[in-house]
Amino acid sequence: MTGSILPRAAASAAPGSDGHDSLTVYFDGACPLCRAEINHYRKQTGADALSFVDVSKADAKLPAGLDRIDAMARFHVADTHAGLRSGAAAFVLVWEKLPRWQWAARLAKLPGAMLLLEGLYRLFLPVRPFMSRLAIRLSRDHQNTRRRW
Repeated sequence: MTGSILPRAAASAAPGSDGHDSLTVYFDGACPLCRAEINHYRKQTGADALSFVDVSKADAKLPAGLDRIDAMARFHVADTHAGLRSGAAAFVLVWEKLPRWQWAARLAKLPGAMLLLEGLYRLFLPVRPFMSRLAIRLSRDHQNTRRRW
């Protein structure tokens, strides 16, 4: 999926899309950076309005209009009101639900901000695998340092 929006009907099959104001977050659980970010979001006040689906698992339930390859390639969020969003638009939906991140959602609504955020997200995507490997390495180095003490 190259765009950031799918029709609302596509989100209706999403887990957690039962007419309430919940979001379903589709993330790549095989990516260490993605996992860390999702774990951060899970600990935030307001996270009870979010359902998380690890799309790296073979049994992950995906909404109509989203296949596993696209789900692994970009961050997606399903919302009964906004439909299925990806990239920066998806992050903003999550930020709106989390009080400590609502400042970022408000900034994203400034003129030109979404265009900038999506551009930065697209620049990040090709380096994500490298950054994930680096995060793994740094984590191992940190664990080894802690064991020495």
